[in-house]
Amino acid sequence: MQEVVGKRDILMLCLDTLRYDVAVEEEKSGGTPILSHYGGKWEKRHAPGNFTYPSHFAIFAGFFPSPADPHDFKEREWLFYPKRVGTSSIAPQGSYEFTKATFVESLFDEGYETICIGGVRFFSKLNDIGKVFPGYFHKSYWKPAFGCPEKDSATSQIDFALKKLNEYPIEKKIFLYINFSAIHYPNYHYIKGKTEDDLETHAAALRYVDSQLPRLFDAFGKRGEPLVIAFSDHGTCYGEDGFFRHCVSHDVVYTVPYKHFILR
Repeated sequence: MQEVVGKRDILMLCLDTLRYDVAVEEEKSGGTPILSHYGGKWEKRHAPGNFTYPSHFAIFAGFFPSPADPHDFKEREWLFYPKRVGTSSIAPQGSYEFTKATFVESLFDEGYETICIGGVRFFSKLNDIGKVFPGYFHKSYWKPAFGCPEKDSATSQIDFALKKLNEYPIEKKIFLYINFSAIHYPNYHYIKGKTEDDLETHAAALRYVDSQLPRLFDAFGKRGEPLVIAFSDHGTCYGEDGFFRHCVSHDVVYTVPYKHFILR
């Protein structure tokens, strides 16, 4: 991260509610050509929470989804490392050490313009809870068109992101976070004739988001070679063991896809 912070833009994409098993299946079948081409294979990881609110508190504090395989905590790869919070006093090699409440605020101090384009209601600023995460950013935006019920939400979010990106010169470093809401329920509208969400519509929502990414990647590519962090904050249930949706501690909720890469 010492080769990234201050030298590259950072693009953070949360595919809110995306399940690991669905992500891998679409990867294998060619359903997500953009994420697969640029980012390689998904890593299997465990989310730090079982719904958006607790997961993002952890993630913005540097505690990203952790490797699903058993591992030594001290040997875990850290991109952003929170200093003096019960972790080791020595930052892991290659990590960016920060002392603010979130790495987002520390990036702003490093000269980044920090921008949030919200999706689910926890980023809406419609109530006090919805103001917490946007408050970490210097600039934050949410519109109803970005929200879960809207079939074209990812299109609207990326259209808006491109307009904002054009406001900044190339030399101004950008940290852009987008919370894509399309995969979150309801997602049945991504398959004609469906009236309820299921694994098939979940996968169709992922394919839709992937289809919108070329414009975003092209725009950032014109500015340089950014670091891209793509992940899910949690999964969701479609009847497994009698569970539906998320905010429940089921394996498919906690098991999420993750990848980071330099966009070349």
